[in-house]
Amino acid sequence: MPIFALVDCNNFYASCEKLFDPKLAGKPVVVLSNNDGCVVARSAEVKALGIPMGVPWFKIQKEARQYGIVAFSSNYALYADMSNRVVEVLGQFSPSLEVYSIDESFLDLTGFLQNLAEYGQAIRQRIQQWLGLAVCVGIAPTKTLAKLANHCAKKGLAGQQGVCDFITMTEADLSRLFARIEVGEVWGVGRRLQARQAQLGISTVQQLREADPDLIRARFSVVLERTVRELRGVSCLELEEVAPDKQQIMCSRSFGQYVYEREGLEEVIATYVSRAAEKLRQQSSLAGALTLFIRTNPFSQEPHYQRSLTIPLPEATEDTRVLVTWAVKVLRRIYRRGFAYQKAGVMLSELRPQKMAQASLFADPDIERSHRLMATLDIINQRWGRGALRTAAEGLEKPWQMKRLRLSPGYTTDWEGMPVVGCRSEGER
Repeated sequence: MPIFALVDCNNFYASCEKLFDPKLAGKPVVVLSNNDGCVVARSAEVKALGIPMGVPWFKIQKEARQYGIVAFSSNYALYADMSNRVVEVLGQFSPSLEVYSIDESFLDLTGFLQNLAEYGQAIRQRIQQWLGLAVCVGIAPTKTLAKLANHCAKKGLAGQQGVCDFITMTEADLSRLFARIEVGEVWGVGRRLQARQAQLGISTVQQLREADPDLIRARFSVVLERTVRELRGVSCLELEEVAPDKQQIMCSRSFGQYVYEREGLEEVIATYVSRAAEKLRQQSSLAGALTLFIRTNPFSQEPHYQRSLTIPLPEATEDTRVLVTWAVKVLRRIYRRGFAYQKAGVMLSELRPQKMAQASLFADPDIERSHRLMATLDIINQRWGRGALRTAAEGLEKPWQMKRLRLSPGYTTDWEGMPVVGCRSEGER
């Protein structure tokens, strides 16, 4: 029987912010979305206050003053680095691991002979001791059940001290537990499908578990049918140790301030294309099509405008210079003067592996030179920081950049952000 463990960091973004500032211990902390807009992460103290996820920051100013809520801009570099450190620790507990998201990982514990609940506690203690982060662990014979076990561990519905092991629970105990949990808590169901399932009289996990798989497939999808089988303990989802290549790569952001002129939008687009091209090369792919969109603020009182356009590229490419050239051409087709633009985005599609590229009669004869140049560009930026070497089209000052007025230091990613400890000699006291 396969055995999976899902390890999930508690309140990950907020926990990372608290980790390096002892003064935040016990205080309510929130992390805000791009341009410091909405709450995207909450500490346990904020959750206890009843402040919902996704609420705009400006709407909870009264509560923030009343309860002393501390807000931070999203420090993605810090969170990604801490996530990588968690994964390194988890790699010591299983040779097979799937990084599911920035704060969640599946481990394959099949064939492990030790007490799995104690093993889960060892994982928690190691991460707490080495990284200062709290995690919960769910253990079960399928990935769907492991996700549900993790939910139970986090909410205190089953298990002890942040670890829930479905393997050791009896069928009767599982049935009673699942009858108390809303079906929307099941991985892949969510609130949208929960409403549709209610029409079939399915409102709890146990009722979905007992449902006819063929009926579920006919009414919903083969994906939900697999979910039913997974809830019954039949493993249908394997561990993905190597993340599959993306079929589309997108870079999209709201601006820190409105952009009116085409020249400013060209800098934005060139920057987004450069980031998307970097991701493209990381998975050794070429792009065969490019999509560009621009839009104004849909909630402002100013005139509204939005437009997108997709073009096929003459040759599939990974070259930032080529992609920027085409993106600027598209922008000049869809740009309209007189509007206050608030957001733009670039998507690369029709992706294919580099080794499967088929050149045409008119292809660049020195394509290898382009590959070497892009490889050098990536090496320099990896060593000295993103943007150390970039195209001139991206500009220098970038006043439109995302607003992050509450950004914490890069404690683990920037030399300037490293905590400094001062000490005095005995004679200086």
